[in-house]
Amino acid sequence: MPGDAPAGPLLSIRNLRKSFGANLVLDDVSLDVGQGDCVVLIGASGSGKSTLLRCVNLLEVVDDGVIELAGTDITDPRVNADEVRSRVGIVFQAFNLFPHLSVLRNVTLSPIKVHGLPRAEAEARSLAILERVGLSDKAAAKPDELSGGQQQRVAIARALVNSPVLMLLDEVTSALDPELVGEVLSLLRELKDEGMTMLIATHEMGFARQVADTVCFLDAGRLLEVGPPAQVLHDPHEARTRQFLSRIIEAGRL
Repeated sequence: MPGDAPAGPLLSIRNLRKSFGANLVLDDVSLDVGQGDCVVLIGASGSGKSTLLRCVNLLEVVDDGVIELAGTDITDPRVNADEVRSRVGIVFQAFNLFPHLSVLRNVTLSPIKVHGLPRAEAEARSLAILERVGLSDKAAAKPDELSGGQQQRVAIARALVNSPVLMLLDEVTSALDPELVGEVLSLLRELKDEGMTMLIATHEMGFARQVADTVCFLDAGRLLEVGPPAQVLHDPHEARTRQFLSRIIEAGRL
């Protein structure tokens, strides 16, 4: 999957700011993600997690700050955004699959339309990825013939098919029934074990505790606390982190 490790962090975010009108959504955020690391973003809804991921994928234009991928400033306006997105896979809470296309066509669309791969090569690559996520037998199915967990695994396969160096995952289990969450989290654990670099926004605190190398607590657009899961989740320094986690514990989610 990922290639040779860069000299510094694979992803480096420095003093990132993003506003929507008068609403400051990201306030001076700085974060490094090393090659092969799994960094998990936690925080209440509206804390800026999704916007941060969208900025890294260049789906949002940053107001200030720098994002570097493997040492290259991807916030430079001269950068080809499509080329960056071909190296950075993103998976959303909503599956965003095309309902009229088969699973295989959903996964092959980007390699064929964006990267110009011949159909036979794109299909061979896509079938290998579908095998990897346990869905090769569903290649001819339409999305509405699949469970939510299967649809989310197709969305992950679609992001993996271009061999990204970085995966961004935005609350990928939030739309799933509780019994389907495990199959998606199991796949993410496998990707982590294989060395995929991931930046994940999630409310799944058990997953964060078990799999993350680093947990980051965002609050009102500021990165308040960053550290190993044991420290951030069980011995946080910041009062606001403790307040947030106490509510998670009360809800039985930690």
